[in-house]
Amino acid sequence: MWNVAGSLLALAVAATAWRCSRASGGYYDRDVYAMDASAHRRYALLSLAFAGYFAIAYALRSTTAGIAGLALYALIAVLYATSFLRGASDE
Repeated sequence: MWNVAGSLLALAVAATAWRCSRASGGYYDRDVYAMDASAHRRYALLSLAFAGYFAIAYALRSTTAGIAGLALYALIAVLYATSFLRGASDE
């Protein structure tokens, strides 16, 4: 269950990051938080790597690894979301 939730979250963040890497971004996104297209692509690749981790943990039926991975990935996802969502209101 935790592995599936982690995979879905990681894929959602990867899709969001990829979409944001294709847009120019607002004032906060670009100038305040320095989230350029390459930063969004790095988050997308990191999210895809975590989705792969969750898929492997699911295949191995390792619930503990899924919980630990989800705890770490949730922190990364929150940091990513707070780095550009403030700028979403200017667009």
